[in-house]
Amino acid sequence: MRADGLRIGLVGPLPPPSGGMANQTLQLAKLLREEDAVVEVIQVNRPYWPGWVGKLKGIRAVFRLLPYLVHLWRAADEVRLFHVMANSGWSWHLFAAPAIWIGRIKGLPVVINYRGGEADAFFDKAFLWVKPSLSRADAIIVPSAFLESVFGKRGFSTITVPNIIDLSRFTAHPRPPAFSERDCPHLIVTRNLEAIYDNATALRAFAIVRRDFPAARLTVAGSGPERQALEQLASELGIADAVTFTGRLDNEGMASLYHRADAMINPSLADNMPISILEALASGVPVVSTDVGGIPYLVEHGKTALLVPVRNPQAMADAIVSLLADPGRADKLRQAGLEAARQYAWANVHERLLDVYQDVLAKSCRAMVASK
Repeated sequence: MRADGLRIGLVGPLPPPSGGMANQTLQLAKLLREEDAVVEVIQVNRPYWPGWVGKLKGIRAVFRLLPYLVHLWRAADEVRLFHVMANSGWSWHLFAAPAIWIGRIKGLPVVINYRGGEADAFFDKAFLWVKPSLSRADAIIVPSAFLESVFGKRGFSTITVPNIIDLSRFTAHPRPPAFSERDCPHLIVTRNLEAIYDNATALRAFAIVRRDFPAARLTVAGSGPERQALEQLASELGIADAVTFTGRLDNEGMASLYHRADAMINPSLADNMPISILEALASGVPVVSTDVGGIPYLVEHGKTALLVPVRNPQAMADAIVSLLADPGRADKLRQAGLEAARQYAWANVHERLLDVYQDVLAKSCRAMVASK
């Protein structure tokens, strides 16, 4: 099945910033258009106009919400379905829920594409508010078995459609000499500098790794409110000279960083199906990650990644050193990761997604006929 001529209203964020959901929205729009679908992106994070409004906390939400609602309302008359990239917290209430209700009013099918590792905690707090809107979605798709279980225990069935990884951008390059021959491994962290991603634990683990590999280097690629505190921590740990904070990198810069990395560290406290791990696997970079949320559904400990408990710098450092000290083990992990990443290519995902579109459109057509 192809998407020829299908008119889709794709609701979600766009870069900048280049976060996981924004990149997925941008990539999905591009891939669908390449199959001759007509995609209207209804952006939830449009730049504030006028620009100075962005400095007014609280009020600025209104300046973004009102144009978004107008765009939704008008787009509903031009497209055949809404595909809504949904997340937890205020993002759900301000952007996802209105898309469902406008779709309902206009008689337009709505596919909710729910993502985010904090869904369980969010539902525990707010499900009474979420359920009325969620019940009116025509289909709920999730990228992982983890979120499938989160919805299942609350009585909602979902369809698993994995995240997409661009294998034309994230590819494995020839590997450098074995770690033991170089003694200067390059480690990377590619998460935003926010508390939920616990980059502090990665820094503490790196400080421990440096005891065995004094010439090791760490690059932290991302931006966020924790940067100053993390730079201070690196100084306190005595590793500031070996740690580079790049700030946010664009997609090309990120791909280049993976090609220069020997291992990727993911220290997050909550997660679903992080694109950064998929990017590392596709780039042939061994992954050491915390074992939270959907990550154990995404990778298998000891086969495609090494998983450790949260907030445990020693366990994380031990896992990293086990790879640096054993290039053979690292290579096995790398090869298995490359194989695992292929299942997230568009060629293996698009049929699942287009089947969902076809199903909700058929149901909508039958309902329309029955109402006449």
